[in-house]
Amino acid sequence: MGTDAGHMHTVASAAVIGAGTMGCAILSGMLAATEGPFAAVGPADVVAADPGQAHRDAVAERFGVRCVACAADIDRAVDVVFLCVKPQVMDEALRQVNENPLLVGERMPLFVTVAAGLKTPTYEAALPAGARVVRAMPNTPLSVGAGATGLCAGACATADDVAVACGLFSAVGCAVVVEEDAMDAVCAVSGSGPAYVDAFIEALRDAGASLGLRAEVAETLALQTVLGAAKLLQETGQAPEEARRAVCSPGGTTLAGLDALFRTGFQASVQAAVAAADQRSKELSA
Repeated sequence: MGTDAGHMHTVASAAVIGAGTMGCAILSGMLAATEGPFAAVGPADVVAADPGQAHRDAVAERFGVRCVACAADIDRAVDVVFLCVKPQVMDEALRQVNENPLLVGERMPLFVTVAAGLKTPTYEAALPAGARVVRAMPNTPLSVGAGATGLCAGACATADDVAVACGLFSAVGCAVVVEEDAMDAVCAVSGSGPAYVDAFIEALRDAGASLGLRAEVAETLALQTVLGAAKLLQETGQAPEEARRAVCSPGGTTLAGLDALFRTGFQASVQAAVAAADQRSKELSA
């Protein structure tokens, strides 16, 4: 990165604070990138901070990166800092960041946070004036390279900063940019969404088992059906309603099943779930 913070087209170095599930997913995507802003970043260019010695050893062995106990121990200037600790310990992590002149000096890095419920002004108030913050809301499939991430920019973040963050999260799934007031909806749709899909697969499995299929066979069929339906939509570009209608023959089994599904409130249940998650996200981030 050059000295002009508004033109961060490529990244040469990074730090990951909190090397849990999300932190490791970010490490994996960053080090696997062959194009985009992180293409030139290798293990020697990355430092990870995590309080557990055994976990640090495992992360160092898995990724080949240097590991330290906390943000205050990071011993190099970096272009991007990923804040991947839980919300309840973010205050302490930011305190340690502020103790490290390499992270809060004249050449401040871009800060990208994945902590749920904490808005960008929280970080901007805790960090030195002018800190560039991008907030990300990934979901758990990020850990297998199939995440869906919503991103929003803080007051001082530039378009290039957002592009850098998008470049990382696009390498481990897809990334979309929204305004911060839409992040609760992102949480409700994609952040909580994997659990809704899990619940549907569970219900489909149990329904199959109730009709005499072995539970493991019903689960295999349900899982592959959901995976295949999503892949078909993604690869063909069909709208979901178009693909749904294409499967339905007049008087056929699929239409009978869908009629029963909608008659018993399927769409209303999904809408209620998303609305409830959105409201809870608003309450937690207030």
